[in-house]
Amino acid sequence: MTRDPLETRPEVRIDRSDVGRRVSVRRVSEFVDDRPVFRDVIGVLTSWDDHGLTVAPRSGEPVSFPEKLLVAGKVVPLFPARRVPRPAAEPVELQRIAGRGWPAVDQQPLGEWTLRASAGFTRRANSVQALGDPGLPLPQALAAVRDWYAARGLPAYVEVVTPGSPEALRGELDRLGAGYAPTLVRTAPLAGLARLGTGHDRVRLSRTAGPEWMSLYRRVSGDAALEEAARRVLHGGSSVWFATVPGASGQPPLAIGRCVVDGPWAGFGAIEVQPYARRAGLATAVMAVLAARAAEEGASGAYLQVEAENAGAIALYDGLGFTTSHTYHYALLPQE
Repeated sequence: MTRDPLETRPEVRIDRSDVGRRVSVRRVSEFVDDRPVFRDVIGVLTSWDDHGLTVAPRSGEPVSFPEKLLVAGKVVPLFPARRVPRPAAEPVELQRIAGRGWPAVDQQPLGEWTLRASAGFTRRANSVQALGDPGLPLPQALAAVRDWYAARGLPAYVEVVTPGSPEALRGELDRLGAGYAPTLVRTAPLAGLARLGTGHDRVRLSRTAGPEWMSLYRRVSGDAALEEAARRVLHGGSSVWFATVPGASGQPPLAIGRCVVDGPWAGFGAIEVQPYARRAGLATAVMAVLAARAAEEGASGAYLQVEAENAGAIALYDGLGFTTSHTYHYALLPQE
């Protein structure tokens, strides 16, 4: 029987099943005069295969090395986020941050506005972000918006933020007979979120949304163009992490989530739990682990966007310490 090479290294207390967890590893980084030089790194174990291991530290580039150079390794607790107040941000700033964290596949400026399209995947990635001056009189600007989306076979949604959007925009939309859907932007201090819940050891982190993660994401219906757009949007942003609570062997995940870090802010979304696994604290565990990773990268505030009619999600976020920063509306322009 072939002997496991790691059996001769008793200080190696991790294996491939720990991919996605926060670990501390020591490896041989080089040899000087035939003597090994050791280096330590703490971070998320993002991969371990026949090519070796990769660990993503709190800052800097991921560290990759062959398995044979691994000297010691162990799972370590979540990053101990410091209790600091959430950063200050006005509605316009938060909307721009949220836009960067959920970037559309196709983007085009219209003055200070941003036209966004992603094959219909979510209204946020398929609406014009109407912040500032469009550079045209409002009737002409909205006509250009309608034409731009019609050319892509999409409904024309306008993201209306008060304050932030032109003061006369709501009146012009009313004149055209637009319909409105309110969305809440909610924020919380990140450190408190990172300390919530139990079962953190069940959560695995990844830089990519693999097939298992996508299998639980309910916004993708199997349409190839929609799924490709979803993957591009989901993986967009300055520093994106995906969380998964694996199911039993061969079974789909029990829960998933996504977080994108942008300076002092961490945006949360795609928090999904299997119906039969709800009310077991999995959503809280997913968000806590994502929050701890975001804090490790320097974030101190959390934000998320939730439809005003989603009472269940709002209740969950109330319990996690989120409060409403502001409300914005998606206005649907009627077809001519």
